[in-house]
Amino acid sequence: MHPSITGSQLLAGKESKSGTGRFRAVNPRTREPLPRSFSEATPAEIDQAAQAAAAAYEELGAYPASRLAAFLEGVAAQIEGLGDYLLQVADEETGLGLPRLRGERARTTGQLRKFAALLREGSYVQAIIDTAQPEREPVPMPSIRRMLFPLGPVAVFSASNFPFAFAVAGGDTASAFAAGCPVVVKGHPSHPATSELFGHAINQAVAAHGFPPGTFSLIQGETVAVGQELVRHPHIAAVAFTGSLRAGRAIYDAAAARPVPIPVYAEMGSTNPIVILPQALATRSSEIAAGLVGSLTLGSGQFCTNPGLVFLLESADTEAFIAEVAGRMAAQEPGVLLNERIESGLAATVAGTVGREGVERLVGGEAVADGPYCFANTVLRTTAATFAAEPALQVEHFGPVTLFVVAPSFAALQEAVGALHGNLTAAVHATDAEQELAGALFHQLREKVGRLLWNGFPTGVEVVHAMQHGGPYPATTAPATTSVGMTAIKRFLRPVAYQNVPDPLLPPALQDDNPLGIWRIVDGQYTTASLPAV
Repeated sequence: MHPSITGSQLLAGKESKSGTGRFRAVNPRTREPLPRSFSEATPAEIDQAAQAAAAAYEELGAYPASRLAAFLEGVAAQIEGLGDYLLQVADEETGLGLPRLRGERARTTGQLRKFAALLREGSYVQAIIDTAQPEREPVPMPSIRRMLFPLGPVAVFSASNFPFAFAVAGGDTASAFAAGCPVVVKGHPSHPATSELFGHAINQAVAAHGFPPGTFSLIQGETVAVGQELVRHPHIAAVAFTGSLRAGRAIYDAAAARPVPIPVYAEMGSTNPIVILPQALATRSSEIAAGLVGSLTLGSGQFCTNPGLVFLLESADTEAFIAEVAGRMAAQEPGVLLNERIESGLAATVAGTVGREGVERLVGGEAVADGPYCFANTVLRTTAATFAAEPALQVEHFGPVTLFVVAPSFAALQEAVGALHGNLTAAVHATDAEQELAGALFHQLREKVGRLLWNGFPTGVEVVHAMQHGGPYPATTAPATTSVGMTAIKRFLRPVAYQNVPDPLLPPALQDDNPLGIWRIVDGQYTTASLPAV
């Protein structure tokens, strides 16, 4: 039996609809409002959620990693237990299609289980021990031991474009739970029924594993005030956000303006530049064109890793390549966009770019008036000099849009690349014979992005330990962190050092005999061994 979708807030395991405001999701294929009505969260409800999270944090901090791991696995099982009903509800709200949603569900449950495995291995706490040196002259050295602990209640903002993997039970929530932090999720107003189903699944796991009810709450609303109220609440210790630069910056500024500022881990989009060198173009132009168009149109271009900039050197091959990409884009039917805000925002952004001097529209450039929310597959073109002189050309076009930047020389291309703002990714397509040029580009691009690709396309982000999904501002507000992969847990942990504390009072990870058997750094060396008896 499927859980009922009531349009309520889910506050520490209880439903609430005390507010008078209501909103509805819209079917992106028909542009018609869906029948379910959802309650707009009130300040009192947001306070209730945050208060419950603070109370739960006092208890969760004492849980062993194994108990947190079992809970994460329980959440994954509860999500799977929703079956195809979850997919059908999400498809109605997002228009993403059942195959895409089926794959995203597997990613979502998979990353929950990967975090559980991380917890069971245990070394994520980064235990470091520098043993005492009582004979050191002129001053004896104390014993200093350090490890990571949970930060506190986390506010997670759901993304519109990944209703599973970056939403209520997505990577931000999974990594916060894994760290031992309660979570208050602000659901995205484009898919509130999907959000509520995930909320019920998490609450089932909370109850089944005997966790405090405040471990999780879901608040919903379409107004900016709901999110701002949550960010400003004094019990919230950190924020995770995926969305636009404008919204992410507003959240960041609100958190910084608090009497006690808190970290905001905001991923705010990217243009993900690709550089294609001449020999690569000469030897596999059609292959690269097909890959580029596939990446550009994947998910109707609504990925933060969409390749929105392509840098090339002037040549006949370049002209043929641009013509081929434009032809492929024009021939491919554009997909459904998630909501009206994305469609209208994309139309305005593209119009602004096309209206700038030195920019040429080759294909597309307009919304598709009839049928679903949609925008024509679009190809734009400019010169390296124009790009380097005009920062506004680096705006993200969140949809199936790319801008070709053509340079008369490698030096001019490097100058244009040097003007790039912070991004999530960058790719270089080259042959082995062009490795010296590619190396010079990688040296430049390393300062601009969090992930570098060789002969590849940025869409498709693996959920693994080594993944870096982050980058310098304005791609993110915290370039030293990632929002994808197991390393994302570090956002919600903070270090505490113990000096000359007796062994029985130390956490197990720092005790002499290493009862957890984890990897630790002892006097500068990685080891799982116990400390020798003194």
